[in-house]
Amino acid sequence: MTYAIEANELAKRFKGGVVALDGVSFAVEPGTVFGLLGPNGAGKTTVVRILTTILAADTGWAKVLGHDVGREPDLVRRLFGLAGQYAAVDENLTGRENLVMVGRLNHLTRREAAVRAAELLEEFELVEAADRTLKTYSGGMRRRIDLAAALVTRPGVLFLDEPTTGLDPQSRAGLWAVIESLVGSGTTVLLTTQYLEEADRLASRVAVVDHGRVISQGTPAELKAALGATVLAVGLHDAATAEQAERALAPLSDKSPHLSGTSVELPVDGGPKVAMEALRVLDQLGIEPVTFVLREPSLDDVFLALTGRSAEAGSDPQGRDLVTEPRAASGGEARR
Repeated sequence: MTYAIEANELAKRFKGGVVALDGVSFAVEPGTVFGLLGPNGAGKTTVVRILTTILAADTGWAKVLGHDVGREPDLVRRLFGLAGQYAAVDENLTGRENLVMVGRLNHLTRREAAVRAAELLEEFELVEAADRTLKTYSGGMRRRIDLAAALVTRPGVLFLDEPTTGLDPQSRAGLWAVIESLVGSGTTVLLTTQYLEEADRLASRVAVVDHGRVISQGTPAELKAALGATVLAVGLHDAATAEQAERALAPLSDKSPHLSGTSVELPVDGGPKVAMEALRVLDQLGIEPVTFVLREPSLDDVFLALTGRSAEAGSDPQGRDLVTEPRAASGGEARR
């Protein structure tokens, strides 16, 4: 199979001996969404920067649509679109003007750029706001115009580096729908995210990244299945009672419980039977749960099991990735 994206043993160090990547490998099938899942500081953005030719790997190699990013950077830049965490658009221009400008920078004629801008404004439901300056756009609208800019040249591969960071739930859901539509039309998407729900919703395969290494990968279903059939989530009145419940429930599973504030979560097999036993154990101790739920495991549970913390909890001391996140680039040319 010819993969749309390949990364093989990518390694990268920065000043002071900081290890950003330590042998990252994965492959992405054409026409799918591949999720890089992990907290701030995991190395996700560094992977994207290498794949989009912004950074060079110290060792290892990577390919986009069969072309080596290190040996053929100029060609590779014409094959992808890139949208980062922060909208890389000019707020003093209108939405239409931004898209036309990107088209012209990518060597489209004036007419071609205007036609493509009109198509994208329609596709992203921005026609009514097309001739307003971006200063008047909401955060969700700015993110949509940024994603549209990344698609001006109809790239076969789209890199989305935490594209929904800071968006409200409605705007996030709208962007998810756009991404699903793009994949349905054949675009390959590599998505970095801290949001477990996002990876579960969009990605057909996921690589969990922590401290510059891929610690697990597979389909969301495979990763969740490896954790256990169900998760028993018990809410208690206070932290002290939760600690007592954690100790009491631990013997009911071969996996360790997770204590967070006043709640205890325990991955279990044979959920209903274990739930009945858990209620009996708690009743013997005189502990009355506030909430008691059996649920399907989430990717957050997977990350917790793999790393000992939730995906939102991990970060470097500055609370950011190991290098500054790239600003968005349009398809064809990575803007520097």
